[in-house]
Amino acid sequence: MRSNFYLTIFFILLPLFSFAQGNLLITPMRVVFEGPKKIQELNLANTGRDTARYLISFIEIRMNSNGTFEKISEPDSGQLFASKFLRFFPKSVTLAPGEAQLVKVQLTKTSQLQQGEYRSHIYFRAVPDTRVQGEPEKLKDTSSIAVKLTPVFGITIPVIIRTGPSDVHVNLSDVSLELKDSIKPRLNMVLQRSGNRSVYGDITIEHVSEKGKVTTIGNVRGLAVYTPNQLREFHMELDQKPGVNYHHGRLRITYTTASKDASPDLLAQAELQLH
Repeated sequence: MRSNFYLTIFFILLPLFSFAQGNLLITPMRVVFEGPKKIQELNLANTGRDTARYLISFIEIRMNSNGTFEKISEPDSGQLFASKFLRFFPKSVTLAPGEAQLVKVQLTKTSQLQQGEYRSHIYFRAVPDTRVQGEPEKLKDTSSIAVKLTPVFGITIPVIIRTGPSDVHVNLSDVSLELKDSIKPRLNMVLQRSGNRSVYGDITIEHVSEKGKVTTIGNVRGLAVYTPNQLREFHMELDQKPGVNYHHGRLRITYTTASKDASPDLLAQAELQLH
């Protein structure tokens, strides 16, 4: 008697991921409806060597204070879901290697929107190919027990709707530097957000020597603090570059808007004196 046990393991990943049946690249990595535009497009591209199929749906996510995410069914206090005001098509895509396809996201029922920010996430779930491509059919051993693990990979991107006046302020606090032998310098900070909208931007860390020489020692792209969160703890390793002495000078931390179409705006800035 052959017994089969099938275990499905789910992985939710960032907007670029790879797995055995294909690599999915999604651009842009976030969608924001603000103003008169009612339809936006996502470009999906399979950069892998195998054909891959993805099911598309909405998912609701909470951001924790340490930057991790968890799935929820009810909004937290001060959080509004965007999914009931959105629709998208198609509902699934199948992409051959090197193939791309557009997914359209449409804003609906705008007359029912109240002032504020709404957020949901579009979830692209890979449909696994349980047969390894090119592998010949094997004879079944009816006298053994088989356990089969099937990984299911998924990716989410935020979709945000903003109505009414927007107001947001960011402050960088609790900045500290950890220095240990044989370990890269580690910068710690807290992003404090206030206002009625989320914030999304890039972090740049510069070392300013006692003689005024400026050296970039760290960059992070696309760092967000979503509503209703008022703070996010953040940590990053800094580069060890020639001429940079982490015991002298100062660190300058800059948080700017992430925009490809215009010069970035300053969101917050802080400095840490080194000694």
